[in-house]
Amino acid sequence: MITAIREVRRAKGMTLDDVARACIPPTTAQTIGRLETGTRTVSVGWLNRIAAALGVRAADLVTLPDRADIAVAAILDTTGAHAPKRPATVVPPAPAPEHVAVSIQAGVGDYRAGDTIWCVRISPTDFAQALNRDVLVPRPAGRFLFARLIGREDGKLHLLPLGPGARQQVVADPPWIATAVTLVRAL
Repeated sequence: MITAIREVRRAKGMTLDDVARACIPPTTAQTIGRLETGTRTVSVGWLNRIAAALGVRAADLVTLPDRADIAVAAILDTTGAHAPKRPATVVPPAPAPEHVAVSIQAGVGDYRAGDTIWCVRISPTDFAQALNRDVLVPRPAGRFLFARLIGREDGKLHLLPLGPGARQQVVADPPWIATAVTLVRAL
């Protein structure tokens, strides 16, 4: 089995130690390194632990023949664009049951017409993780509010809509919210 642990870890900007500490239970950077390089066999249990630490699905860490990874042609940094030192690929996002999307029809805030925002639905117990992030909040009668979550108090969410001059809104006890995680913008 060929794994893409190193590629995913680097794409997430994490060190071996970051992944080791994020594993439950924690492990060592040396163990993660051995699993990445194949000097230690990756079991399903290890694959699941590392995937959870990286915030991806275990399937995203395994190179399968039918998966369409995308080759990295160039790396862009402050010195300009240059070829990668080693061949690299990126894993395209894969839909999951907790994903929802917001399609932008007219520019608002930092978003432009034609943008798509991928969001991950979270439960009330995880709302604190979405503070100071853009979120989609369900409202009664099939309506929604897309705004910045600026506070949470006694089950009430304090939200700041994205348009200029918008006033804070308070929503009580929504069953879920979806945190914006990926912006897709056509050039």
